Amino acid sequence: MQYAWFLWSILLLIVWLGVYISIGNKIGRKEMLVVSFWTSLLGFSEPLFIPIYWNPPSVFDLAQKTGFDIESFIFAFAIGGLTVMIYESIFRIKHERISQTERHHVHHKFHLLALLSGPIIFVALLMSTNLNPIYSAIIALIGGGLFTWYCRPDLKKKMITSAFLFLGIYFLYFLTLITAFPSYVEKVWNFSTISGILILGIPLEELIFAFALGFLWSSVYEHIKWYKIKRV
Repeated sequence: MQYAWFLWSILLLIVWLGVYISIGNKIGRKEMLVVSFWTSLLGFSEPLFIPIYWNPPSVFDLAQKTGFDIESFIFAFAIGGLTVMIYESIFRIKHERISQTERHHVHHKFHLLALLSGPIIFVALLMSTNLNPIYSAIIALIGGGLFTWYCRPDLKKKMITSAFLFLGIYFLYFLTLITAFPSYVEKVWNFSTISGILILGIPLEELIFAFALGFLWSSVYEHIKWYKIKRV
């Protein structure tokens, strides 16, 4: 069980690689790499979650010694690319630049605020409440997603579809963990600070997080780069 978190992260990276290889164009691959790189930086937030949310054994015991671990960066890298590209790997789409005229639409008036809303909500909740960080993260992701929806209603179909797709993939992926390591969840998650509700052995918070991440993160590339998508 010492290397479960490491092996679990590598497995997700293999899934990431499979999706990356399946993408048939350079633009899509670049999008996936760019988003994955920036998402990997979320690994620096791991000390906020250890041990108040969970306390996984990690390579070289880094999580216990420093609060940081190698696995978190691998995991964040993989989920970033998957959430942004899962929709595009299933549905054929093309990207088009939003014109300068369209950018003056009233919805785009809050472009920067919508992009920053997720981090702002997360930090505000951390500083003003005693919520477990996982709940702050979930609220921030959903709140940021709703702000994005207002600013970019054209992306709502991708956001909703991606939320359910990533939830499904994450659910199946998590099942591999508890199948290989049946007692892992009970030993690693801090049930005294969360709901304690398990869905087929998976903490409810993990599933809500996956849905919320797919909802917001799937739109981040188009939102930042001023792209709109069209089915082809």
